Amino acid sequence: MEKPGNKNSIKIKQHHLSENPKLFQSDWIFGFIILVFFLTAYQPAWNGKPLWDDDKHITQTDLRSVSGLIHIWTQLGATQQYYPLVHSVFWLEYHLWGDSPLGYHLFNILLHFFSALLLVCILRFLMIPGAWFVAAIFALHPVHVESVAWISELKNTMSGVFFLSAALAYLHFNRDKKGILYVIALGLFILGLMSKSVIATLPASLLVVFWWQRGRVDWKNEVLPLVPFFVIGIAYGIFTAWVERKFIGAEGSDFTFTIIERCLIAGRAVWFYLSKIAWPMNLIFIYPRWNVNQAIWWQYLFPLATLLLSVFLWILRKHWRAPLAAMLYFAITLFPALGFFNVYPFRYSFVADHFQYLAFIGPVVLFVGMGSAISVLKGRARVFICIMVLLILGFLTWRQSRLYVDIEGFYRTIISKNPNCYMAYNNLGVLRIKEGSIGEAISLFRKSLEIKINSESHYNLGKALSQNGRTDEAIDHYQKALEINPNHSQAHNNLGNIFLQIGRRGEAILQFRKALEINPNYSEAHNNLGNALIQTGQKGEAISHFQKALEINPNYAEPHNNLGNVLFQTGQRSEAITHFHRALEINPNYAEAYNNLGNALFQTGHVEEAIANFSKALEINPDKISTLKNLAIAYVRIGKINDAIPLVEKALALAKYNGDEALAREIKVNLEQLIEMSCSVQRAPK
Repeated sequence: MEKPGNKNSIKIKQHHLSENPKLFQSDWIFGFIILVFFLTAYQPAWNGKPLWDDDKHITQTDLRSVSGLIHIWTQLGATQQYYPLVHSVFWLEYHLWGDSPLGYHLFNILLHFFSALLLVCILRFLMIPGAWFVAAIFALHPVHVESVAWISELKNTMSGVFFLSAALAYLHFNRDKKGILYVIALGLFILGLMSKSVIATLPASLLVVFWWQRGRVDWKNEVLPLVPFFVIGIAYGIFTAWVERKFIGAEGSDFTFTIIERCLIAGRAVWFYLSKIAWPMNLIFIYPRWNVNQAIWWQYLFPLATLLLSVFLWILRKHWRAPLAAMLYFAITLFPALGFFNVYPFRYSFVADHFQYLAFIGPVVLFVGMGSAISVLKGRARVFICIMVLLILGFLTWRQSRLYVDIEGFYRTIISKNPNCYMAYNNLGVLRIKEGSIGEAISLFRKSLEIKINSESHYNLGKALSQNGRTDEAIDHYQKALEINPNHSQAHNNLGNIFLQIGRRGEAILQFRKALEINPNYSEAHNNLGNALIQTGQKGEAISHFQKALEINPNYAEPHNNLGNVLFQTGQRSEAITHFHRALEINPNYAEAYNNLGNALFQTGHVEEAIANFSKALEINPDKISTLKNLAIAYVRIGKINDAIPLVEKALALAKYNGDEALAREIKVNLEQLIEMSCSVQRAPK
């Protein structure tokens, strides 16, 4: 390992490897066996339901159009993080398989396997023994289940492919000095940064490899060509750190640490990740968040142990560079997640399995290389040991993958292992809301807030209370969510909706405008602001907001319906009818749009078509009083008075049931008039 030889010998050996037909055949066999084993290990996760922030990564409604794809690239805040290439792939995936999770999972799984194949190529190039075994461990190790089975971590698997392919291209450039290879490596590196900026560590990792090969680094041939990589990587890393703070919320009391405390976090994290590689048991999606305190003496043992290990490896380098090179690669690649920079997940835990996705390679290459060098086992015995290791890892991965199938079981598992994980209670509450169990959801959100005051649980509790009719309490919790996170656009929007419902139109408009200041491409807020403006008589501005909502999301039925209403009121009847039809194309079960289309047709003299639309609206919502009245009026117009009477009778019964006495009196008068008309028709001479 230490003396790879001169460049000519490397070329000869690698040429021999590529021309050896037996080796080529064995590669296909190894690759196929690992792929089958790998797919089997991840089979439980194939149809795993979206969890946590997957709904924010699987392309949201506002971004599913072509203009939405443009916003992914041009609008900060349009997506949760500014990784435009990843979100473009999510955009494409949505158009390929919609909301079905199978496609998302299989694509992640295949990307991970492709990274394993790239790893084989890199290790072969560097003539490091055990390339296939290292790749198989990388593919099957359960610590990677979080990166592979979690849909959102397309960021990891995709950036991993770009990281390793860029590294392979650059290693070939470093040997052959062909400019096209440099361009390819730089292009792949930039694409990787647009997938996840953590791969900014690539140029430093390459320098470690060059130092390992020769014991020195050549400034002209090895450092200078990597300067553009360093500049671009550092710039993108700084930009990502700013986005994390500005748009995601990676700031505040959860991130207030002294430099000493950050070193304590980093020192402990290094040993945590190494321990999970060596002993991958008790893996948790959210690990307990450490209580970091520079006054507690034993917390200094972790960075001290890291320092002592570094000194030992530095001394050892004179005889054996590989251990120091492997640990340098591990530390450099892990550096962005060691605690020196704020990343949003630190709110919940300082460590996560997916943080060490690429860093994992360094220690494993070292351990396999050491095992290969010192092992006394030969032939079948060595093969047997390798197979047993992979079988154990495959079983552990299969077992870990099962956790991603059942969402409730997923969060219950987190709670059982980490009882103070307020995020798990919050997300379980969100699941309960979707199931309609509002009471249980409220209890879970309150439990989350007992553990830790946080904006998401206040927001979700406000949402649940609003659905439960407890408006005042909902307002209180939305406002508390905004006190903690003033940039929570959804909280502003939902608070605006409540204000609009209770007649506080001015405050509603203010909240909708704040939501749009934070996220100008928030189509729902544009639609809601349009509704509020109509109620205050500002029809012109309302039209512009409905149009903006449709520009962002052309397949949003509600603003089509609302725009149709206001256009009809301003005399643009044909345009209004077009929008009602478009709303119904998008949502064929949109009762209000059928009712509004019926009104428009009735007003333009198409009574029979109006009756058909009113009837369709009542099929969908039989208890809508306004539609019952509209259909009754239409029947009267064509002389079917006896058909109109039962409709008005039902409308009267509903008004009384709802306690709306004024409306009940009005409908009663209409009913009496209809009955009188019916009697007059019957008394008339034939």
